[in-house]
Amino acid sequence: MNIVLGVSGGIAAYKACTLLRLLKEAGHDVTVVPTEAALEFVAEATWEALSGRPVASGVFTDVSEVRHVRLGREADLVAVVPATADLLARAATGRADDLLTSTLLTATCPVVLAPAMHTEMWHHPATRANVATLRERGAHVVEPDSGRLTGADTGPGRLPEPESLFALLKGFLTSPAKDLVGRRVLVTAGGTREAIDPVRFIGNHSSGRQGIALAAAAASRGAEVTLIAAHVETALPAGIETVRVTTTAELHEATLAATREADAAVLAAAPADFRPKETADRKLKRSGDLDLALTENDDIAAAVGRAKRDDQVLVVFAAETHDGPQHALAKLKAKGANLVVLNDVSGGAVFGSEENTVTVFDEDGEVAAATEAAKEAVADAIWDAVAARLPAGGRGSDR
Repeated sequence: MNIVLGVSGGIAAYKACTLLRLLKEAGHDVTVVPTEAALEFVAEATWEALSGRPVASGVFTDVSEVRHVRLGREADLVAVVPATADLLARAATGRADDLLTSTLLTATCPVVLAPAMHTEMWHHPATRANVATLRERGAHVVEPDSGRLTGADTGPGRLPEPESLFALLKGFLTSPAKDLVGRRVLVTAGGTREAIDPVRFIGNHSSGRQGIALAAAAASRGAEVTLIAAHVETALPAGIETVRVTTTAELHEATLAATREADAAVLAAAPADFRPKETADRKLKRSGDLDLALTENDDIAAAVGRAKRDDQVLVVFAAETHDGPQHALAKLKAKGANLVVLNDVSGGAVFGSEENTVTVFDEDGEVAAATEAAKEAVADAIWDAVAARLPAGGRGSDR
């Protein structure tokens, strides 16, 4: 794929070097277009060495090639990492005063902007208005991380790590469908943990990989995504609103709250079905057999199903070791879901794996999708089935 990597003038520009390497190692052709300010942070020679291509920031370089038009027209993806407050303002107002902003105006491919700036700048009404304008025009503006900024400052405005941005960009390159634009979706991922004492817990083998792949795929198809993540073993996708939880009770509360505004909810998390009746406030010492009394947790999928609107699509997961279709269809009916995703977890082979084998059943017991593939491809197959069942317009269309 032909990618234009724009870099604007912020201290986080150094992270774009790692992102560039990841894109190149994945086999993509990458042209780096820095602003003049970006070259104050990372020099031209670095970009040329890593990309293997000449670098220019002004529109008067190689004029005969009309680069300020050609780059945008020929690109499969334009990503600006980092995107400063100044770059967002110039892009939102249609400025074309350098090669990068000119490329943004001529791009007909997906455009992804990853902001990085101080918290006050990110929260300023002018920046918020510019972000809203760019999103209305179809650009995907990544939500920045919250964390350490320049100096001693902390807060929202930190550029996501290159690995997370790379995972997000992969979705735009492999999922051409934009059938979730204007939709708000909820995805849950990972396994919950129930404390026995301050050290030990009850949990399960879920890695969260499939849920995270679902969240990333939905974002690449244009959705506004909320990801509720319990314990996961892989990097969270960049640019997605993420709510972290630990226990099933926390997952239950967060899921019900997020579902109210969602057009679709895909419950891929693996909540612990039981929790200890009592949690010790000190580490339990070895003293022979331990009698651990358990009590059942609330059924999250059933609660969501009871509250579901007619215009919502609810997807539940059924991880089974035997009699899979029978149990999956019973679960679909009991939870009031539209789709159930069955995957065979016999022997635990699926947990932590990069691949999955699933069969998706609809309310009539018919197979809506079936695939054995990488979890990213499985995620797209599930969203294909969801998109086909979303009503025209939807709550997201008038937000």
